Amino acid sequence: MAVNLCLSGKSTSEVASDMDLDRRMVYRWINEHSQFKENSFKGNDNRVRTSEQEEIKALKAELRKTQIERDILKKAVSIFSKSDSTNMNL
Repeated sequence: MAVNLCLSGKSTSEVASDMDLDRRMVYRWINEHSQFKENSFKGNDNRVRTSEQEEIKALKAELRKTQIERDILKKAVSIFSKSDSTNMNL
């Protein structure tokens, strides 16, 4: 609705003030609408992304997974190192 008002000629500041919104949010919505047209505002982070944005999202998810796996392996090495040192004292 805010984007439609801006596209119909009303100023962004005026729309933001009338709807009690942050002006930057209205600008963001306008930019998203101009970039993705009818595919904008999908909600719940389901918006249409460029192929580069999709690749970045996938790489970030893979990085998070890899970091978790690394942390688990570090803990396992620490546990086994401690048990090896206690066995050597026998």
